[in-house]
Amino acid sequence: MSLYRHALPQLADRPFITDGGLETTLVYHEGIDLPHFAAFVLFDRPEGATILAQYFARYAEIGCANSVGVVLESATWRANPDWGHKLGYNAAALADVQRKSIEQLLAIRERYATPARRSSSAGISARAAMVTDPTHG
Repeated sequence: MSLYRHALPQLADRPFITDGGLETTLVYHEGIDLPHFAAFVLFDRPEGATILAQYFARYAEIGCANSVGVVLESATWRANPDWGHKLGYNAAALADVQRKSIEQLLAIRERYATPARRSSSAGISARAAMVTDPTHG
C-alpha cells in the first residue's frame, strides 16, 4: 500500500525517530534467544510476531505522543541466503519472513496512524563483506 506515494513524510519539515536496536533489546533486555542474532526467526515461533509487534509499538507510541514520524526497520537484518542457510531457511522461507515483516510494519503504521517510514534490510552477506586486497589481483 502506497499511503504516502505523493507526499513522503520524511521530506516535510518534521522530525522522525527510529527504533533503538531490535536484536540488542530482545537479547539483552528481554532475555529472548535469537540464534545468530537473527530476529526474523521469531516469525516462526507462536509468540514471536507478538513480541516483535510489542517492540515496534513502543516506538510508534513514542512517535504519536510526541507528534513525530517513526522509521521502523524490519526484523530481517539476517534474512539473507548466507545467514538463512545457517538457520535452516531456504529462499522461499526467507521470502516468507520478509513479507511477514513488512506486513507487520504496515499494520503498525495503520494502527497508530503516524507517519511510519518502513525500512527493510536483508543484511549483508559474508561474500559482500569480504574485503579484497587490490594489490593481489
